[in-house]
Amino acid sequence: MTELGRLLVGAGVVLVILGLGLTAGLGRLPGDLVLRRGGFTLYLPLATCLLASILITLILSLWRR
Repeated sequence: MTELGRLLVGAGVVLVILGLGLTAGLGRLPGDLVLRRGGFTLYLPLATCLLASILITLILSLWRR
């Protein structure tokens, strides 16, 4: 049961961080590309993915200690 509890707490922390990031404007960083051609829009969130990867790596490395 303790493993399930830790998993639920970890998922909750990730969801809170994700929610805070979305409300703070994550997804509109300077490195994110938006290409618009007529009725077609392509969104490439390069900077957002890089930042999310760094944050998730830090959280998981702290979690394992």
